[in-house]
Amino acid sequence: MSNMIQFVANHDDLSTDKGFQFKFYCDKCRNGHMSRFQPNSIGIAGELMRAAGSLFGGHFYDAGTAAYHVQRAIGGKAHDGALEAAVAAGKTYFKQCTRCGHWVCPDVCWNHSAGLCEDCAPDEHEELAAQQRQAAREQIQTKTREHDYTQNLDFLGRAAVVPCAQCQHKLAPGQKFCPECGTASAAAAPKDTFCADCGAPQQTPQRFCPDCGAKQ
Repeated sequence: MSNMIQFVANHDDLSTDKGFQFKFYCDKCRNGHMSRFQPNSIGIAGELMRAAGSLFGGHFYDAGTAAYHVQRAIGGKAHDGALEAAVAAGKTYFKQCTRCGHWVCPDVCWNHSAGLCEDCAPDEHEELAAQQRQAAREQIQTKTREHDYTQNLDFLGRAAVVPCAQCQHKLAPGQKFCPECGTASAAAAPKDTFCADCGAPQQTPQRFCPDCGAKQ
């Protein structure tokens, strides 16, 4: 092409022999903008000749094939012209940041009050909300790591270590009283018994069964 096209860094060429169409992407978020389809007159003529060839035999079919090859040979200028027109139309949709030069979509990536893209001039409210969420995420991770979730696990296969109910001192298996505060452990707690007459569970010490009245 004679003129250099300056526009978004990425685009898809969706052109065929029947026409030209392009999709341009925002340099920041990659939102897409589709250009209008521009028919290719040579491609349409070739399609008509191929259709005629299917009705009247090989002579017209060969002409249609030839027209397709002609289009392939001279389609460069038509394609370049279509691309240039599509870029000119696309520039009316995208915004170019004068600070970084990127072309961005106006709906998501453009700071209208600053006249710059949001990479160069972030929206204050969006940036504050994003930083708050990031700080909260980091604080949650820090507090989670500070807590010991495995303190009662015995990785050597021994009996589980139980903390004192009063002071949380770790008690060795079988210890009946805490060596730090003297609180009775689960090992020293009274065990349930059962009534000899009716079998109801009894919490010792009890002199009579609360279910049947039998002396214990």
